[in-house]
Amino acid sequence: MGMPCEVNSILKLNSNQGYPAELVPRSQHQTVKSGYRILPMDVPLPLVDDQWVAHADIVVRQLTWENGETKLMFEIHRVYESPFNLKG
Repeated sequence: MGMPCEVNSILKLNSNQGYPAELVPRSQHQTVKSGYRILPMDVPLPLVDDQWVAHADIVVRQLTWENGETKLMFEIHRVYESPFNLKG
């Protein structure tokens, strides 16, 4: 029996999942995603909203799997001057 898990290279959050109200470089935030997910750590990843618009790069600093959830602590690395859509 295997363990179901996703590999993600983008962090997609909506406001209910802890999308930061204000994007401030070096600020730290936490979120919980359903299921087990693998994300690269210590490298910049795009942060997108529920409309797939990228606003910033984040760096995952801590990732924990527990009870069918992935808990993340991430840091805002850089805020884009002009947000852009990743799905067109």
